[in-house]
Amino acid sequence: MKRIFFIIIISFLLNPVSAQYYIRGDVKDEKNEPLQNVKIYMPATRSLYYSGHTGGFGIPSSNQYDSLIFSLDGYTTQSLKIKTDVYQGIVLKMIPATMTTHKPQLVSITSGKSGQILPSEYFQSESYSNLAENDFIKADDHYVTGFSMRIDKASYSNIRRFINLEMKVPPDAVRIDEMLNYFNFSYKEPPDNKVFSLESQVSDCPWDKDHLLLFLNLSARKLNLEHVPKSNLVFLIDVSGSMDQPNRLPLLKEAFQLLVKNLRQKDTVSIVTYGGDVGIRLKPTSGADKKTISKAIEELTAYGDTPGEAAIRTAYKLAESTFMKNGNNRIILATDGDFNIGQTTEKDLEELITKEKQSGVYLTCLGVGMGNYKDSKIEILSKKGNGNFAYIDDIREAEKVLVTEFTQTLYSVANDVFLNIKFNPELIKNYRLIGYDNKKNILAENGNELEGGEIGSASGNTVLFEITPLNKDSLANKNRNIADISLHYRMPGDTLGKNIKFSCPGNYISFDKLNNKLRFATAVAMFGLKLRQSKYFPVDTDWNVIKDIAVSSLTPDDYLETELIGLIDKSIPIYYEKKKRKRRQKK
Repeated sequence: MKRIFFIIIISFLLNPVSAQYYIRGDVKDEKNEPLQNVKIYMPATRSLYYSGHTGGFGIPSSNQYDSLIFSLDGYTTQSLKIKTDVYQGIVLKMIPATMTTHKPQLVSITSGKSGQILPSEYFQSESYSNLAENDFIKADDHYVTGFSMRIDKASYSNIRRFINLEMKVPPDAVRIDEMLNYFNFSYKEPPDNKVFSLESQVSDCPWDKDHLLLFLNLSARKLNLEHVPKSNLVFLIDVSGSMDQPNRLPLLKEAFQLLVKNLRQKDTVSIVTYGGDVGIRLKPTSGADKKTISKAIEELTAYGDTPGEAAIRTAYKLAESTFMKNGNNRIILATDGDFNIGQTTEKDLEELITKEKQSGVYLTCLGVGMGNYKDSKIEILSKKGNGNFAYIDDIREAEKVLVTEFTQTLYSVANDVFLNIKFNPELIKNYRLIGYDNKKNILAENGNELEGGEIGSASGNTVLFEITPLNKDSLANKNRNIADISLHYRMPGDTLGKNIKFSCPGNYISFDKLNNKLRFATAVAMFGLKLRQSKYFPVDTDWNVIKDIAVSSLTPDDYLETELIGLIDKSIPIYYEKKKRKRRQKK
């Protein structure tokens, strides 16, 4: 017994417990200004962290010497070997203006064996926002597809506007992921106060009998309205001459008046306008003073040019001057996107907003108008500004965005959200992500960084994959996983990235037995594929096939679902060219 005790003592002395270290430091620019939201990657543990509001960070380590990689849009990346018990003062240098100030970031990406990127096909830029549809990918042990999760819904209401005007929809205006987001299908509040829940289902693909559909439903936590953080809101409103039409500034004024009704005493509102010049129309005012805020909105009139760049800088400066720690600091930009003074190109605006977002202020964009509506510019601002994007075509849509879905639009429950999925090659031959399409110019530049999105309170995302099974029967075995999923996110104000693992079981059911919400989601996706004239969708698919699926799965008292069926009906005479050709032949 004494001998055993002696051996234990000797072993303990020869194998001391590993020391625990805590790496502390801060990140600043060359002007000694703190940089927040800097990505800090630790290769040893494959962990991702972020610098805080003051540029500070704290990271646990089990080694006295370790390695960290610091990266931020617009700055040079630094890889450093450091002594973990020494305070780290990191300085990142801004990339010179003559160089590209950021890496292009993708909405979705598939990486292969050596980290190489499998690009979707792309062609010469030609229209709207220049999207390239995701291609079929061979299911392989080495292939992982990732895509950004966000709550943008602008595409659907913009499509509705075209159809109601009896016009064909520009194919690249059709973003199927945003069409699905619009309906918040199959939302289920996550249990046990978790941030996210995810469910999957496999069923038939109505447009290809040899393929199946994999549905993913991601639901985000619902914030308690009594405990939502105080808000520091800056309304940034375009009052330039192009906004002097009923469906622009007057519509926005009515929309903001709806939002004001939801404000609380602890909320603060400021108003910045731009049209001819840039001005602060309302200094920071308590949400309890609704009369003053409403009066400032009602007095807005349209005139002059569109100095969008200066206005954005002013709004961020104002939001930062009244920044609320642990609060909801957000700019709400409302515009038709027609910037014509200062930095005006998409690239210019992307570089501007990439720098400004480091303040920790979110950006929500509301698009309005027609004719000179610049969808791609507003989309760039919202995605690069850590925010979301909606298109308001009428007052009912304004009420949906700013009243009914108030917390989804204005309160974030998670940032930098993206999902990685790896399919089981023993069950799946190949697969295609429907929607989440990248811009052609980014693919052409060989961008390879995935851009995470913001997810709002009580939001639901429905994602569709078109898959080719090796054996359809094997997908009805719940004991076998079709795919493994990793969801990455971080909490607002937190510097630590989090990951959740999910598995998709083999739970195939026939399409006629699929629940109504998922069948209706299929109709929405088919409607989008038909509108954008997708090469992955049979050109001869009849509109009535899509309509029949929608009608058979309709929730009778759901206005949005009923409206979609009406839009399908309106699309038929717009797109049905056969009768027109017959008339020409008779002549």
